[in-house]
Amino acid sequence: MNPAEWLIRTAARAPNAPALLRDHEILADYATFAARVAAIAGNLSRTYNIGPGDRVAIFMANCTQYLEAMYAVWFTGAAVIPINAKLHAKEAAWIIENADARLALVAGDAGHALEQAAPTCLKTLIAADSPDWVAMYQAKPLTAPALIDSDDLLWLFYTSGTTGRPKGVMVTAGNISAMTMAYFADVDTVTADDAILYAAPMSHGAGIYNFMHVIKGARHVVPASGGFDAGEILTLAAKLRNVSIFAAPTMVKRLVDHARKTTSTGEGIKTIVYAGGPMYTADIIDASQVMGNRFVQIYGQGECPMGITALSRDLVSDRSHPNWRARLGSVGVAQSTSLVRIAAADGSFLPPGEIGEIVVRGPVVMQGYWQNPDATAATIKDGWLWTGDMGAMDEDGFITLHDRSKDMIISGGSNIYPREVEEVLLSHAGVSEAAVVGRTHPEWGEE
Repeated sequence: MNPAEWLIRTAARAPNAPALLRDHEILADYATFAARVAAIAGNLSRTYNIGPGDRVAIFMANCTQYLEAMYAVWFTGAAVIPINAKLHAKEAAWIIENADARLALVAGDAGHALEQAAPTCLKTLIAADSPDWVAMYQAKPLTAPALIDSDDLLWLFYTSGTTGRPKGVMVTAGNISAMTMAYFADVDTVTADDAILYAAPMSHGAGIYNFMHVIKGARHVVPASGGFDAGEILTLAAKLRNVSIFAAPTMVKRLVDHARKTTSTGEGIKTIVYAGGPMYTADIIDASQVMGNRFVQIYGQGECPMGITALSRDLVSDRSHPNWRARLGSVGVAQSTSLVRIAAADGSFLPPGEIGEIVVRGPVVMQGYWQNPDATAATIKDGWLWTGDMGAMDEDGFITLHDRSKDMIISGGSNIYPREVEEVLLSHAGVSEAAVVGRTHPEWGEE
């Protein structure tokens, strides 16, 4: 399914529903949102010959035009290359060159910098914050979204590249559909009265979580700051009501700290989906005490976007369960569309309680790495995605992360997981943050 079809259907069903907001100001209803997307797509198709099989980079900070850009690209049948606006222009240029993108949609300082570092493959930059963008609203629209298959590329997401150059993760239409359905089944409900607030980068998880809210005709809100400001979010949520936020654990902690200082309980916030690493148990308990039953955890990675496990709000709040505290320290259970196991290095599956690498298979798993068959073969084996994360599964299917396999410390033949040591340190009232790393030792190997 082309995601642009979801937008068109919602616009037909609820044309006057507010769609795009900056702060609490409505910039477009769904009819206008869909009309703009179709017109921009028409311009991209006719002027730049963009269509199925092409790739278009988006290099801009959070703004409502980001959504217009994504859906216009998908309308043509092309794939989006989301690039973090915080990257240096030379890093963005490398991604564009590697992906062989002929067109980039940009805004602000990111766009100006990219003009100076533009790779040879790039023929055109279009600024979303320029009169040219607004002029495209009047272009002759494409009559319908391009027909695509489930294995067609739609989202080419480049990893952070901690072990070298970033790799392009190929996310297909089928991956996106499966991820979206799993959200409804395992993460949260969405209604037309809801709003998603983009406080985290739209080039990452926050942006890819737009689909559920488009399908339901909910509001898409970009705060005036364009990013994360705890006070701004709490104030805005109280005005908008029924707000969902995607946030990293660090963002959640700052939000909770600000709420405590201002005696807020998170009024207007419906759901905070946190990911990007599990929260420490003490932090999620504190967050729930301050802001109530608003928290859902998901675990995924670029190679299996948002789709590995979930820890629902009911599980987070179920203090009566004898394993409640242990479950809070986990990343939850497998989502409905994923099969998750713990594997030994030889590929055999391990019994409950034993630590190994988390492996996953299912319709959310990426197609592979862009033009990198060796990396694909090393990561996907016999249909299983090897995540690089070490963890253990209990008898009830709850998975606890221990660390990235590369972060594990081997001392005197024993495996030491930094996160376990960090948890102990943080249990002391005098410790607010902790980080544990290994170093070489002449006798023990590492310490």
